[in-house]
Amino acid sequence: MTTQFSKKQTIFLLLTIFAVAINMRPAITSIGPMLDTIRDDLALTNAQVSLLTALPVFCMGLFASLAPVLNRKIGLTWSMLLMLFIIGGMTVLRGFYSTYAALLVSAIMIGIGIAVIGPLLSAMIKQFFPDRATSVIGVYTFGMGVGATLGAGLTAVFFKRTGSYPFALGIWALLVLLGIFFCTISLRGNVRLKQRERPAASGAARISPWKQKKAWLFLVFFGLQASSFFCVITWVVPIATDSGMSLVAASGVLSLMTGIQIVLNLIFPIVYERFPKRKLWLLFFLTMGLISIGLLSTGNWTLMWISAIFMSLPLAGLFPITLLFPLDETDNAEDTNAWTAMMQTGGYIMAGFVPLIIALVYDVTGNHAYTLWIFAALFICMIGLTFLVGEREQRVG
Repeated sequence: MTTQFSKKQTIFLLLTIFAVAINMRPAITSIGPMLDTIRDDLALTNAQVSLLTALPVFCMGLFASLAPVLNRKIGLTWSMLLMLFIIGGMTVLRGFYSTYAALLVSAIMIGIGIAVIGPLLSAMIKQFFPDRATSVIGVYTFGMGVGATLGAGLTAVFFKRTGSYPFALGIWALLVLLGIFFCTISLRGNVRLKQRERPAASGAARISPWKQKKAWLFLVFFGLQASSFFCVITWVVPIATDSGMSLVAASGVLSLMTGIQIVLNLIFPIVYERFPKRKLWLLFFLTMGLISIGLLSTGNWTLMWISAIFMSLPLAGLFPITLLFPLDETDNAEDTNAWTAMMQTGGYIMAGFVPLIIALVYDVTGNHAYTLWIFAALFICMIGLTFLVGEREQRVG
């Protein structure tokens, strides 16, 4: 780990990464348990209500390239604070206005906030923890896992207690206060998040990642794994309730899945540092995902609970590996920011389409068997792509 900071500053930086990351999923995962409730209350189709999870993902792709721009204009610190205020404000909006228009606007703005924060966090890790980036990615993904689990697991509980889905959606704005607090505390004094300058004498012109084949492979893989994550988070509860489970029990299946994911999010990046064979890990996770889909397809409640355990492995393991792709291929925070922004721009645009396709198919067929086939197709495509992505570049420490 870098010796630039004192132990106290390092701890606060890690807490800041966690506190910011925890806000990157609840506004999306909280929609899944409420999908049927919102649809029925507002008299929407499945495709219309699915836009509430698809639009943030689209925006996470369309606006990820804003991260390097805002970083140059106002710096990493102010960029992250601004995006946290946007996420918090739009989540509060959901608590007071339950119209479809308000939910759509909040979905778009929250997606923009997440889009900018993601690449900036990766650049921050590359710059301040260049020798331990793999481990620190674990803090980032752990925070995201905690946020995803809270949103997926407790939203239905809040709804059951209050009878108000706007309250159940809006309560997650409280987490933004945590992110703002730690950003304000840890980024004072000598701890400044500024982009490293490229030495003028190096004479090396930076090649845009958009012109590099490896970056495009990363983009497609990231898109497939993001699609699988958001599809599972959005549709597992409806699949379970369709088999006869209660909403609380179905949310429990999702909570078990994301709860195990939390622990694994912290463990896997540490394991990757000691056993860095990316290809073997990817094949293992993707195989576990296919087994989980097979168990889900049975409609048996016991097997559906067991499937949650299997699915927690790819949900926890795939995302941190894809985050490491740009870190493995780049030498400084500026390039990491650019590669990550590109990967997330195209990847999240891809990921926005798939849950919407599932909703359209379900509107037509009324059968979640097709949903599970789409899940399986995503994992099979990733298995094929694993052999093209290859292993990490050994030149990167």
